[in-house]
Amino acid sequence: MASIDPSRVSFHYLDVSFQFPQRTKLKFFLLERVLKEKRSVDSLSYIFCTDAYLLEMNRQFLDHDTLTDIITFPFSANGEPLHSDIYISVERVRENAKTFETSFRRELHRVIFHGLLHLFGYKDKTKPDAARMREMEELLLDQYFRST
Repeated sequence: MASIDPSRVSFHYLDVSFQFPQRTKLKFFLLERVLKEKRSVDSLSYIFCTDAYLLEMNRQFLDHDTLTDIITFPFSANGEPLHSDIYISVERVRENAKTFETSFRRELHRVIFHGLLHLFGYKDKTKPDAARMREMEELLLDQYFRST
C-alpha cells in the first residue's frame, strides 16, 4: 500500500481567502482515511470559491441551477488511485454553519470529509443514503477533532 505523502492533497483559493489552520494535519488525516479504505491517492485538490463560482459550475457541468456547498469531480475509475477536484463554496459553508448552529471550522471540515466520502462511494440522494453519509461525516469529525 502507498505511503502517506501530504503533497498529494492540495488546497487552492480561487476567489476567497479565510483562516484555515492546521492544513498539514488535515492532509495526513485525509490520507490516513484513504489508506483505511484500502485506497491510494494520485491527487486530491480542494478548491475554495464563492457561491457564484460554484453555482456556475453547477449549471455548466451538472445542469443544476441551485446553490450548493460542494461539488466533487472524480477523475479516476474504480480501483485506481483517487484523483479528484473538490470545489467548496466558502459562503455556503458559512451560511450552513449558522443554520446548523455550529462553527465555521467544524462545518468546513464536515464538507471536506463529505467530498472524500463521495470518492469512497457514499451517496446522498436518498434519505437512507443521506443519513449514512451524515453518520460517516460525524464519525470523521469526531475522530479529527478528538485528535486536535
